[in-house]
Amino acid sequence: MTDKTNSSHQSSVALPPDDPLRKLATAQPDTNQKIPHIGVVGDTYTILLTGKDTAGRFCLIDMYVPPGGGPPPHRHDFEETFSLLEGEVDIVFRGAKQVVRAGETIHVPANAPHQFHNSSTRPARMLCICSPAGQEDFFLELGVPVATRTTPPPVLDAAAQAEFRAKAAALATKYRTGLLQHA
Repeated sequence: MTDKTNSSHQSSVALPPDDPLRKLATAQPDTNQKIPHIGVVGDTYTILLTGKDTAGRFCLIDMYVPPGGGPPPHRHDFEETFSLLEGEVDIVFRGAKQVVRAGETIHVPANAPHQFHNSSTRPARMLCICSPAGQEDFFLELGVPVATRTTPPPVLDAAAQAEFRAKAAALATKYRTGLLQHA
């Protein structure tokens, strides 16, 4: 007789064998390792793990969000989890606003309208996991390389901001993202 109480944790499918072609992926941002730091929407995003590192399953991004930082309202067809390491951010999720503080983790389901914004006077830092991977490629194509994890991107004048918004809108569909008026 089988135990039905743990059936949600058991599977009749055997685990596949280890793939020896996949290597241990490491990210050491404070060394000479070539880890990209990308300036996007006033924030600096450090790409720690890419889809190439995880067989496309997820990416891991270290997000440095200065006061006033954060993306505009958007949605995308992949899952997104944020763990706040330092500071706090406001998140608007399906029209409802809440504050997320250091030590808290939130999960945004695929396709849900959302945005985050740092309304405080101190920088916020969070880890972001996107599953499946791909968001890191959007940031790499959209943003500008910066020197370090905390280097701010260049300040854009009105014309450059309009150009950046047009580029984001043009790339959004390619990366399964929709830019919205409201979260």
